[in-house]
Amino acid sequence: MKKMTCFFLVSVLVALVQGCASGPGFSDVKGTIPPLSADKGRIYFYRTAVFGAAVQPAVRLDGVEVGTAQPKGCFYVDVAPGSHFVETTTEVSRRLTFTLDKNETRYVRLSMAMGFFVGHAYPELVDSAVGEKEVATCNYTGGKK
Repeated sequence: MKKMTCFFLVSVLVALVQGCASGPGFSDVKGTIPPLSADKGRIYFYRTAVFGAAVQPAVRLDGVEVGTAQPKGCFYVDVAPGSHFVETTTEVSRRLTFTLDKNETRYVRLSMAMGFFVGHAYPELVDSAVGEKEVATCNYTGGKK
């Protein structure tokens, strides 16, 4: 019985580690990210939670896939200012709508919640100070490949 319990715990640990985003730490690549152009805005998308690591839904900005909600992963998109919406879908869709100004940086945390069949990733806008700190703990995934 002890061997079975140990095997189970090791399997869970391996699944959690494998489920995390691969790539360099954001702090390591931050200096190589180009400055934001004056006529655009920047949106950082990130997920700090490892909970629900197997659930990595697509992240859509204005209906276009821009990346995935990988645990401990982050990426950014530069877009024109204006009204935008972010959507993630598992068994349900979650949507966030916000405005982005010229030369503004916004942070969208992709949080996880329990679902009936699978977990749900839902986007939430966070304060810049909070977003900067949380993104610094993530791995840079570069968005959609």
